[in-house]
Amino acid sequence: MILNLNSILLILFFSSLFSIIFMIWKKWPILKHEQISNDNEKAFFELSYLKEVKHITIEGAKKHGYSLLVIAVRFYIQSTNFLREKYKEIKTKITEKINKRHINGEKKEISKFLKIIGDYKNKIREIKHKIKREENL
Repeated sequence: MILNLNSILLILFFSSLFSIIFMIWKKWPILKHEQISNDNEKAFFELSYLKEVKHITIEGAKKHGYSLLVIAVRFYIQSTNFLREKYKEIKTKITEKINKRHINGEKKEISKFLKIIGDYKNKIREIKHKIKREENL
């Protein structure tokens, strides 16, 4: 049975309304006979086990808090180890691909056109340096 938001809100509303009516109904005889006392120590509902419930709740919260902390730390450590391993795998794959481009540790021969352009740039650079040296004399 799937409940939509409206039905959940209606259930919560009527349950809270019923609990308010119940509390008023319990206090009605006292109000009717005007026996209202100002003593804060006396409560209409005295729960002798309230302290026990509070203690058990706090202990349970601490226990679950510690377990959640342990789970969070475990998840953090496992995720960092996983990411570290994946980083190493990717790094080795990249180095293998780079090494595949080199044959027996030697670089593959660059195309002749790129080699000619590189030589041309080096010659131009040397000529520029010579001109600067001659001008500074």
